[in-house]
Amino acid sequence: MKRPSIGIFKFASCDGCQLSIVDLEDELLKLVELFKVDYFREASDRPFTGHFDLVLSEGSISTPEQKERIIETRERTRYLITIGACATSGGLQALRNWAVLDDFRNYVYPEPELIESLASSTPASDHVYVDYEVWGCPVNSKSLSEVLASFLIGKRPGLPQYSLCMDCKREGIPCILVSKNAPCLGPVTRTGCGVLCPSMGRACYGCFGPREGANIDSLLHHFQEKGLSHKEYMHLLDKMNTYAFRRSEIEKKD
Repeated sequence: MKRPSIGIFKFASCDGCQLSIVDLEDELLKLVELFKVDYFREASDRPFTGHFDLVLSEGSISTPEQKERIIETRERTRYLITIGACATSGGLQALRNWAVLDDFRNYVYPEPELIESLASSTPASDHVYVDYEVWGCPVNSKSLSEVLASFLIGKRPGLPQYSLCMDCKREGIPCILVSKNAPCLGPVTRTGCGVLCPSMGRACYGCFGPREGANIDSLLHHFQEKGLSHKEYMHLLDKMNTYAFRRSEIEKKD
């Protein structure tokens, strides 16, 4: 049987999600047996040519050139799946979405006129149709395995969409909000990380993005009642998924 062709693309990102693919280790060998890896700059210098059955896209769209390239990539693949916080919500670089880009550019670069950037850092879905999104910073290797296996058998991936709190309960991990009275984003964050931070006694900081239907405004109001200032609780949102957390509240109020 003909192996489906796969391309793994990078836009504005740290490469962490591509490294998660490499971290599949033994499963990576099976991946190469099942897919024809036609483009993966992290592992090969093979040029971008032809069409793909599946593309995994890492990174946000942050420059005019990247905007053109994601459109071209979409046109050359049957299925497009974004992986990681940058590709699904704009990443850390989306912090500039709440400021004036020229202020940063003029402050950092000696010749700012040479820097070509879009005013906002956005997910790929703001520019093209995306078939599926895999959240996380970085993505979970098990989630990647589920997505790729689902593609091969023609079903929709079965990744959980509920909040991180559900897994804390299942694992018997004390609630950080209650036991430590610490501002934790677990109630509004989708699961998928393996409750890494709460299992170590640390509050969740939202690396897997907002779960569907998250009542972010209510949680922020709770933080306010606990004595946090507006600046302090907004800083809790303003990390790798800032654009997704803030936009979900804006869209809900509209």
